[in-house]
Amino acid sequence: MHHHAIKPCSSIFQNPNFIIRPLGCSILNCRGIEIPLPKLRRNNNNNNGSTSIAAVKDVDIATLGNLCVDIVLNVPQLPPKPLEQRKAYMEQLFKSPPDKRYWEAGGNCNVAIAASRLGLHSISIGHVGDEIYGRFLVDVLSDEGISIVGMNEQSEALNLSSSDNETLLCWVLVDPLQRHGFCSRADFSADPAFSWMSRLSTEVKMAIRKSKILFCNGYDFDELSPSLLESAIECAVESGTSIFFDPGPRGKSLIAGTPEEQRAIGKLLMMSEVLLLTSEEAASLTGMNDPILAGQELLNNGVCSKWVIVKMGPKGSILITKSSITCAPAFKVNIIDTVGCGDSFVAAVAFGFIYDLPLSYTLTLANAVGAATATGCGAGRNVASLGKVLELLKESNLNEDDKFWDEVLNDNVDSQDITVLSKFVVNGNSQVNRVSLKKVVSEVLPKLEFATKKVVAPSNR
Repeated sequence: MHHHAIKPCSSIFQNPNFIIRPLGCSILNCRGIEIPLPKLRRNNNNNNGSTSIAAVKDVDIATLGNLCVDIVLNVPQLPPKPLEQRKAYMEQLFKSPPDKRYWEAGGNCNVAIAASRLGLHSISIGHVGDEIYGRFLVDVLSDEGISIVGMNEQSEALNLSSSDNETLLCWVLVDPLQRHGFCSRADFSADPAFSWMSRLSTEVKMAIRKSKILFCNGYDFDELSPSLLESAIECAVESGTSIFFDPGPRGKSLIAGTPEEQRAIGKLLMMSEVLLLTSEEAASLTGMNDPILAGQELLNNGVCSKWVIVKMGPKGSILITKSSITCAPAFKVNIIDTVGCGDSFVAAVAFGFIYDLPLSYTLTLANAVGAATATGCGAGRNVASLGKVLELLKESNLNEDDKFWDEVLNDNVDSQDITVLSKFVVNGNSQVNRVSLKKVVSEVLPKLEFATKKVVAPSNR
């Protein structure tokens, strides 16, 4: 994807572009900070006297943008790094369209599919073209019980060249050592792929209002203009929709990007209730190598922040709140492919958030769903099936590493309420609260089975 030069910055919050300045119409959000918002019809008849948008939230999670078709190919070597050579390489790929068996739903389709398989009602907001790839995506998502809400107003697309209006393709190239290379047309343009979209349609605004969670990630900036992303954030905050944000590897370049990009990612970091990052991404955004301190920095500088989740790769994950730290070791699996693991993880976190599970239960489920995806090849329809998730939970084979977690927790033990998932719990006077995996699994399984009774997608039968 397109990258800007990285300027040194010890913390994003020292950057003046991250101040959210009120412009025009505004409201007081969850912490009393004023942010610019569109004027929307309100319903003032709540029993508690509060003001809210009149929309029934019958969608659990909506993903924003990043709908693409992955074309997964084995290649003798990954594409060259110089941009012009990469472009020539991709144009060569385009000359001979691959067989449909190499196509897969990609991007945020992974989150939507994984969420649907957990029994959540999920929808995808984004742009797909009216060609074979777009129809393929619509069919794949429909088979999983997911509908697409198109982003563009018809009038906006009238004078476009066909290439500007086409479904995004991402070439996922795998070399003999199982290393991945990615390339798409968004890599070779300074502007987002759908920069011609100037406003959110009425349908998109209603979809955001009807959703409990709006999921955004850093790759949205490769498709949508920063101002359009800000509009979506404002619509979500106004309507009480929780924002989940995963900046991904794009976060580092966005914080050093254009003023518009900096402002939009700053608003996403501040207005999200849940942030999801790898330990490397947390360090690059805060300048702090300690994952817990980095998470606390992000949490303290947020406006609506409730959870910061730091993914520690094969070691597991950490969930940080204002008052607690929760750690969960990963499950031991035979890893085939890590593509889509982070997306699947998001879906499980959404499940725990919506069903108000204890934090250690949410992390355990997320680790299981991410691990289940890693046992398959590719993402899309290959993300974790419910059956595989249940199997991993029942096997309860944890990758426990007490020394690693002791080092991660080091100085934080005295000042925080700390919970660690463990296969064996030994009673003692430790300051760390150890939670039995057996107990977690025994209580999570019935909730999963209850939630998925309404799911009839083929992948879950």
